[in-house]
Amino acid sequence: MSVFWEIKKKDKKCIFATNKIRMIDLDYLAFLENILTDNRKEKFLKVLGNRTRHFTIVVEDVFQMHNTSAVMRSCEVFGIQELNVIEQRYGKKIDKEIAMGAQKWVDINQFDSVTTCISTLKEKGYQIIATTPHENDCLLEDFDITKPSALFFGTERDGLSEEILQKADGFLKIPMVGFTESLNISVSAAIIIQNLTNRLQNSDIDWHLSEQEILEKRLAWAKNSIKDIKRIEARYYEENPK
Repeated sequence: MSVFWEIKKKDKKCIFATNKIRMIDLDYLAFLENILTDNRKEKFLKVLGNRTRHFTIVVEDVFQMHNTSAVMRSCEVFGIQELNVIEQRYGKKIDKEIAMGAQKWVDINQFDSVTTCISTLKEKGYQIIATTPHENDCLLEDFDITKPSALFFGTERDGLSEEILQKADGFLKIPMVGFTESLNISVSAAIIIQNLTNRLQNSDIDWHLSEQEILEKRLAWAKNSIKDIKRIEARYYEENPK
């Protein structure tokens, strides 16, 4: 990761996305990181070295948003960079107390329909995996981690919608030996995320963030870490007109 540490003065980096060009102002990134402590910058690099978009998590219409916040926290703890939230019915907001600041470090994509969410994720190359106790499910320990996968979670009471079940490329379940047939969404998500990310990190799969993504996250996290960032940003661009 040290390759990303030094930023040359007066240098700009052009980041090419699939269908557009994004500019990373390395001067601005250097300016912001100069405000941070060395420990903070080192922590960013260490955490980013364990982040992945190989898997992404989706929660659908969770009435109790503390469950969504808890899922977000599991994503952050175990290295999943993106959480997708489908909110068609309840219009809830993230519970910041439950999330424990995870919303600063995890990217949250919000969708107002299942159709839009699934089509967006498929365009990104993800297979759609529904976590649900169906007869023909794949058990957690047998799940193929080589394919980029979007893991969908529903509520304990209602499960996932019929649209997701119909459009899913596969199913996944946690093996259980008791009388209870389901787990709370936050519990099941934590179990699955921990299992799959642990296997992923011990595999030969190229699961890391790209250089582009690391630079983007360094910039975003630096901004999230600095108080009064709007004033500081305005001052920087006033003194360094582009």
